[in-house]
Amino acid sequence: MVQGLVVAAVHAGSIAEEMEIECGDQILSIDGQEIEDIIDFQYLTAEDEFTLLLEKAGGELWELEIERSYGEELGLEVQAVSPHGLKLCRNNCIFCFVAQMPQGMRASLYDKDDDYRLSLTQGSFITLSNLDEDEFERILKFHLSPLYISVHAWDAEARVRLMKNPRAGDLSSQLKRLAEAGIQIHSQIVLVPGYNDGGVLEQTVHELGNLHPSVQSIAVVPVGLTKHRANLPDLRPFTPEEAWGILAKGEVWQKEYRRKTGRSLVYFSDEFYASAGRDYPSIEIYDDFAQLENGVGMASKFRQEFDHALQSLPPAIPQRKVHLITGVSAAPFFEDLLKKLKPIEGLTIERHTIINSFFGPTVTVAGLLTAQDIAGHIGNIKGEIFLIPRVMLKADEEVFLDDRSVEWLAEELQGIPLVVENQGRAFLEAVTGLDLEGEDCE
Repeated sequence: MVQGLVVAAVHAGSIAEEMEIECGDQILSIDGQEIEDIIDFQYLTAEDEFTLLLEKAGGELWELEIERSYGEELGLEVQAVSPHGLKLCRNNCIFCFVAQMPQGMRASLYDKDDDYRLSLTQGSFITLSNLDEDEFERILKFHLSPLYISVHAWDAEARVRLMKNPRAGDLSSQLKRLAEAGIQIHSQIVLVPGYNDGGVLEQTVHELGNLHPSVQSIAVVPVGLTKHRANLPDLRPFTPEEAWGILAKGEVWQKEYRRKTGRSLVYFSDEFYASAGRDYPSIEIYDDFAQLENGVGMASKFRQEFDHALQSLPPAIPQRKVHLITGVSAAPFFEDLLKKLKPIEGLTIERHTIINSFFGPTVTVAGLLTAQDIAGHIGNIKGEIFLIPRVMLKADEEVFLDDRSVEWLAEELQGIPLVVENQGRAFLEAVTGLDLEGEDCE
């Protein structure tokens, strides 16, 4: 029996809606070719004319002749990248965050995938060590670009030691094949003290830099360690002094790459600056913010947007009190921003810095806070407004990591929730309750 891609959404006013395609319909083939996954779907629907075969919820088969103008979207989304499920990860990385998670969280967080199709469509990082040759050839054939790749270490021995997979040592040849094919690569290095820092890091950055312009960005992020590490290798976080030293080396690399390529090329996550107690760089360092979702440059971009929107703020607003929730690492950053709001009459902001009890105090980023920890820290706010950064919630639902909803937290706090996008102007509008003129800076 042929399995197809299931339609998850149909856009209003689209060709798909006009053709009466509905959520739950299965797309079986296009121009007579069975659909293996979302890559086939995107490739085969790129034409302006094609025949789509789908199965309705009641089992009826529909054959639809699609014609569209150049650039016009079909207007539908599918539930998964493949009817056969995701490509699972066979690595056993010593720093794997999934292995450090307690029970009771969102079910999807325990999925340990390493799927190149998610890398292309959602920007998820893959290691390449779980690809077979047919899949690799498929990447080259369809020129699937850009890809987001977890590198960690160029040195084969160091990478195998980190990932506990003998195939992890094939990375250098794989990256060179991708570069020769013109595939754009956004790479990340999860840095672990004593494993891939020091000389290993220098070699990794150097070799990745040699693959520019195929390699468009190199993000360096510190290892994330929770308190749930029973039977896992004994790892530690970087000290502030070590983080400072890494950033100092990084600035040298950035200057050299800007001279050679016109880009900083290597970027460090906001966590490194917070750990070192250093101010965040100017936005120019981050070029096109290629790894914003990886926590690289978020603070600098947010501050720039905040300062830009602040110019539109009146000297006084109607009486308003809000509660601001943040993690430990971002607390000094928001303290500086809130100082700029002190002159605004009528505005009261109470900042709550939440220590992460769920994962442990070494996890300090706001995006890994849970509703339970927030509720336990704040208590009853008696009907007042509290701000929830969007980064704390699942992308398509208002659910925290611990599977508690925004509604649950509102009941616990007896407050009014306001979910805020991670943008400076959106934050300022949420705090003040005003619609401010202008747009966020890019």
